[in-house]
Amino acid sequence: MTNAADPKAYRWRLHNPGRVLSNALRRFEERVLELMGEAGHAQTRRSHVNLTRHLDLGGTRITELARRAAMTNAAMTELIDQCEALGLVERVIDPTDKRARIVRFTRAGLRWLDAFGRAVAQAQAEMAAEIGKSSLTAVMNELARYAAPMEPSDAGA
Repeated sequence: MTNAADPKAYRWRLHNPGRVLSNALRRFEERVLELMGEAGHAQTRRSHVNLTRHLDLGGTRITELARRAAMTNAAMTELIDQCEALGLVERVIDPTDKRARIVRFTRAGLRWLDAFGRAVAQAQAEMAAEIGKSSLTAVMNELARYAAPMEPSDAGA
């Protein structure tokens, strides 16, 4: 057992890839949400982003959205309800299985997605200015390579 009185014994808890990536993600997403608020989309929450980042442009089944987001179907349905109430998404019958529903962006949702893309681009440019463009490019490339097994093989953008 590690000596809990030794401040260095558990340093790994504060300095490991998961912790650093989590903090970086939180800082980045907070900036994106701030920019979305400035663009007139103050209702956007981090949880809504968790839905929309996994939603294919052509639409995605609820069960697949939940799987991609590592959530239960019930939790994903709650997010869909919230985004539907905001007018960002709608549910339609899956033409390949009339029992299933596909979630897709509405026209307003696609306008929101365009604004979100601009906010992401601005936040990314700010990050590049802070850590250096070449550093950001290297981090992005290596993390994309590392995370590749987690991406759906038929990503629909």
